[in-house]
Formats: sequence, C-alpha cells, structure tokens
Amino acid sequence: MTVYRATEVEVVVVGAGQAGLSAAYHLRRRGFAPFDSFVVLDAENTAGGAWAHRSPSLRMATVHGFHDLPDFELPAPDPLAPAREVVPGYFAAYEAKHALPVVRPVHVRAVRSLPDRRLLVETDAGDWSARALINATGTWTRPFLPHYPGHFGGRQLHYADYRGPEEFAGQRVVVVGGGASAIQVLSEVAAVGDTVWVTRTPPVFRDGPFSPEAGREAVAMVEERVRQGLPVRSVVSVTGLGPSVAFRRAQELGALERRPMFDRLTEHGVAWDSAELAVDAIVWATGFRPEIGHLTPLGLRGPGGGIRMDGTRAAADPRVHLVGYGPSASTIGANRAGRAAVNGIVKLIGEPAHVPVGAPDRAYRS
Repeated sequence: MTVYRATEVEVVVVGAGQAGLSAAYHLRRRGFAPFDSFVVLDAENTAGGAWAHRSPSLRMATVHGFHDLPDFELPAPDPLAPAREVVPGYFAAYEAKHALPVVRPVHVRAVRSLPDRRLLVETDAGDWSARALINATGTWTRPFLPHYPGHFGGRQLHYADYRGPEEFAGQRVVVVGGGASAIQVLSEVAAVGDTVWVTRTPPVFRDGPFSPEAGREAVAMVEERVRQGLPVRSVVSVTGLGPSVAFRRAQELGALERRPMFDRLTEHGVAWDSAELAVDAIVWATGFRPEIGHLTPLGLRGPGGGIRMDGTRAAADPRVHLVGYGPSASTIGANRAGRAAVNGIVKLIGEPAHVPVGAPDRAYRS
C-alpha cells in the first residue's frame, strides 16, 4: 500500500506564463484564496515563463504581438529594450500586484486521478491534491526538430537556443521554417552574413494589419482541430506573415527569397537532388510541441494523437482545463482562456469554500 501525503487546495495551476497568470488572476477575482484555495506551480527559477529564455537580440519593437495581462497594463517600453528583460519584469510586477500564490521552482512530474475524484499533482517539491487543474505549461520546453536523412558536420541549433546574430558573422546560414521566429533570425543574421531561407511549404504573406475577422477565422481553424482531438497547430501557423518590423528588415536585406525544403543533409551542407549547397550552420525555426507529458496518467489523448477539447476543458475529464494550448496559444488568446477556464471550474465545483489558514495536509492510500 502506497501512502500519498498532499497539500489540499481547490485548484492547481501549472505554469506561470501569460496563460497561467491570467488564470490565477481570475481565480482571485472569483474568490479563491491564494495558497489556501489555489496555488500556481512554476518550473522556472524566476518570473517570465518562456520570455526569460528568448534571444537577447529580440527587442520589444520586433516582438510578434503582445497583449497586456488583465487589470495591469505593460508600461510603454523602450522599443530597443530586450524582450527577455521587459516581459519577465512585467510578469514579476503582475504577480506582486495581485498577490498571486506562485511557488517556484516546482517541476510537476505527473497528475493522477485519486479514488475520491480529486487530482494528485506529483512534483519534486511535494504533492498537491485539487478538485480541478489548469494546465498552462506552454511549449518552450519542447522544441521540435524534424528528421532529415544524412549528416551535417557543421553547427545545428533550434530557435530555442538562438542567441543573436553575432556568432554567425561572415557565415552562410540556412534558416528553416515559415513563421515569425524564422523571420526574426533572417532579419538579424542577413545583416552580418549570408542567409538561405527554406520552408516545407510556400510561406503565406499577408498584406496590411491582421484584421479581427482574419483573427477569428484563424482561431476557428485551430479550434476545430482540437475539438477533433488532432495534434495542435499554432494560431500563428494559419495567420500568415505580415509586415512586422522584422519582416520589413528581412525584406530590405533581400533575405526573403524562399527555397523549397532540401532533401537531405550532407557533411558540408544541404542538398536538393544532386545540387549541394555548402553552409556553415543550420537554424531550425521549426516550432514547438505542447508540454503535456505530465498529464499522461489521466489518459486524455484520443485516437487522433491530440487531446480533444471543448473550449478550454479536456473533453475526457471536466476537471482539467488547458490554457495557452491550441487556439489560446497567443498572448491575447491566453488571457481569454484563463477567464474561460476559471468560469468552467466554478460551474463544475461551485463557488470557492473558505479553507482555514494552515489547513492540514491530507493522506491518500492506494
């Protein structure tokens, strides 16, 4: 017989990025008491989520869209300020302003269902039990690297490890990917070296600002996939590339001449059929996958390979909500999803009951 001793709360939020902080804010608004009724478990050492790990060369002027958290505007930043400093500072101030119960660093290992229908959240810092869970773990910790045949003797790195153009000065660099991250790398590296842009499918270019109607259509496309339980596609993947600061800079540098995806890697570069191109490095700006492995014990994945969703709720388990996932994987979508998840949880478990400060832990046996 195994005995589990867990700190008991009503709701556990996993992750303190934009989606997790939005959810925490709305939990407080609905009357859930910090630490007594809900807690936010964050794997990072400091505030900021994925933003703290972005390239130092990413400036606020070249950020691909950012929306304020609820009830606290981001003060107008210096456009040249590094995003990895500005946004984490803003998140830290937000946590303090709203007295959010963030505990860090805490790594969630697994979430399991208990016999009494509570959820057991197992971590490296002890366990929590809850009546509901909001998962806001994002994607940054799961960079996706596609496999191509052959072997390249030069340097390869994913966008997650990109730290700016300086180390590529004078080099020829292949940039793989058709999204905003690839455009950022092209706009920077093309100023100091030679870039070759390759994508699996032709990039979609968008003229003018992104309209609300186009945004709703893009979100609807991603929502349909998660309703069917298919693997998630990001909202950005269906919005197209618009005239951002980075896009215009890459265009000015002549870096947007796209080539089709190469067939294989070679010792000295990449090759299409019999045509080989020698390069010094390959930057894979090929996106990320959701960090949801800790939810595996709940059996949420369907035959399609993804988690079938009903709004923010996992269709297979109404106790579990995913925010910053699928259609809410954007800063504005994360805000809305946080509120929607809390509304769904209140419908499921009711308004929060008062829990006395210092309530004892609870032991579970299985």
